[in-house]
Amino acid sequence: MFERLEDLIMRSEEILTLMGEPEVANDSKRLQKLMKEQAEISPIVEAYKAYKDANQTIEDSLEMLSEEKDEDMRDMIKEDLNQAKADKEALEKKLKVLLLPKDPNDDKNVIMEIRSGAGGDEAALFAAEIYRMYTKYIEGRGWKTEMLECEETGIGGMKKVNFMVTGQGAYSVLKYESGVHRVQRVPETESGGRIHTSTCTVAVMPEAEDFDIEINEKDYRIDVMRASGNGGQCVNTTDSAVRLTHYPTGIVIYSQTEKSQLQNKEKAFALLRTKLYDLELQKRQQEASDARLSQIGTGDRSEKIRTYNFPQGRMTDHRINLTLYSLDKIMNGDIQEILDALMAADQAKKLTQMEEEN
Repeated sequence: MFERLEDLIMRSEEILTLMGEPEVANDSKRLQKLMKEQAEISPIVEAYKAYKDANQTIEDSLEMLSEEKDEDMRDMIKEDLNQAKADKEALEKKLKVLLLPKDPNDDKNVIMEIRSGAGGDEAALFAAEIYRMYTKYIEGRGWKTEMLECEETGIGGMKKVNFMVTGQGAYSVLKYESGVHRVQRVPETESGGRIHTSTCTVAVMPEAEDFDIEINEKDYRIDVMRASGNGGQCVNTTDSAVRLTHYPTGIVIYSQTEKSQLQNKEKAFALLRTKLYDLELQKRQQEASDARLSQIGTGDRSEKIRTYNFPQGRMTDHRINLTLYSLDKIMNGDIQEILDALMAADQAKKLTQMEEEN
């Protein structure tokens, strides 16, 4: 580990030297690439320098203790020594986390898909509430959302919604949300006061770039039609709706959220590329069983990951046995505590696996 850290310090110094050279400064693409690399390794380099400083303080303090006779001075040195030992231990843990293999998709934007599951109209209403929960959270982080595809019900529910999330590191934060979300509550339509259980599924997919996925013209068909629906937030009444059918996979995308046919076509292709990229990722994940076991949960979209119990005001994440009694806040987008716990559990699991392999 320490050899790699020393190499990173040398690389950081090399990048700073390169960025100061005129030919690099005039090459915007190369400069941008170097700046990105420097931004990625800087947290590791800074943590390692702090680790080395703490280690040096420990050595100096031990040497001073062996020579110092004055008790007051010895007490001060011991305080510095204990603090340096605590810093060194904390920084070593931090460095191990920073050196964990990084998911190449972590910095990408995200396309999220929410579908109503078991429970009919109540499931569609729950899907709409989960959509609202995420958009509130995303808005609070200063990220942006863009509707790509939506199918509403007449009572304010959503059978299906696809939307883009644009923000630095969006996938690294939201990727743990894929799976089945379950709600337990008394629906407004229930006259007997019985608690019903409904579900919706959430898929979090890294946005695919043009170079990630190549789509052959012979593999798809585009149909243009008038937008239709219940007149909700997803629909406009122009002749601009686009239906994109991909023959090899059977994926059908209906885009009608924009007034421009060209914009709807662009959104449909963006969603298709991402779904095809996601299918490839899922395939690789199935093949790499070790990678799946190192993640929180199985990575399976059919896995029940969370329950929202309204009568008890309780949310339970089944993967990490986390229960919070703040459901009102959670449904209003206050989900950072859940995401932080999932990220911490994932890092701990990967660290354990890495140590076992070593």
